[in-house]
Amino acid sequence: MRFVLPLVAAIVMAAPAMAQKVGVIDFQRAVVDSAEFKKAYAELEAKYKPKQDQLQKAQQTLQDIQAQLSATQGQLSQAGTAELNAKGQRTQVTVDRLTQDLQEDFEADRDAALRVVTTRYTDVLKKVAAEKGLDIIADTTALHFYGPTLDVTDAAIAAYNAAHPAK
Repeated sequence: MRFVLPLVAAIVMAAPAMAQKVGVIDFQRAVVDSAEFKKAYAELEAKYKPKQDQLQKAQQTLQDIQAQLSATQGQLSQAGTAELNAKGQRTQVTVDRLTQDLQEDFEADRDAALRVVTTRYTDVLKKVAAEKGLDIIADTTALHFYGPTLDVTDAAIAAYNAAHPAK
């Protein structure tokens, strides 16, 4: 106990000398607004466009079958109705499978692109902190309030784009 008080007193007395300069960053915006991620995302959209088109076509086919079932209710034979219902069920399975595959594949590729950018931001933020004389850069999501003069998001995006231009 007798060692704790001197330690606490030393920390309290050193507090003014340990004042730290802080910057804040909207890290999510910094990542998404980087030229590299924008390019990667555009490439992903182009890569998955054919699958998206295939899914939309299957969804339209399903809607057409459902409309046909509604329009011909009571007019088709039991066999005709059963055949149309079976076709609708097969199409629904196709739509579900396409939706799941597209979502999983797109998210995996998007997450890989995000990992690359977020990993590279570590060095960029160290550089921004050094240039601005900051001891700490905190993510805005962890803060309840901060003054806008502390925000280094735009500087971080510019530094990232300079260090990692979209190729």
